[in-house]
Amino acid sequence: MAPVRRETLPVRHADDVLRVRQLVRSWTLACKFSLVDQTKLVTAASEIARNTVIYGGGGELVVEALEERGRHGIRLSFSDRGPGIPDVEQALRDGFTTGTGLGLGLGGARRLVNEFAIETQPGAGTTVRLTRWR
Repeated sequence: MAPVRRETLPVRHADDVLRVRQLVRSWTLACKFSLVDQTKLVTAASEIARNTVIYGGGGELVVEALEERGRHGIRLSFSDRGPGIPDVEQALRDGFTTGTGLGLGLGGARRLVNEFAIETQPGAGTTVRLTRWR
């Protein structure tokens, strides 16, 4: 499935999390997502953007509009070159955190989207892909 449209945004500083939220909101509006679906995708994007900055040392977001068999969606791919996630299953468990947060970021984001994938390699970074269909 080839993306219909694509845009890239750096995610390197805390200020970029707000820019991610704004960009994702504008894409959900352009793709005519319902208010509930907009809120879910923006919230998931915010959580992963924050993780990209805090744990991954910064990276980038690629936003893609998708069209597949008459349905429309948005895929968000957050990539960093940080230390990676040593134990993905543990990191996805609610309450697990290596920082000062509540430990709801990865697991919470996974529950807010239709498709969720993590590719990670210790010392080589992490890519988190979120897809929401309308």
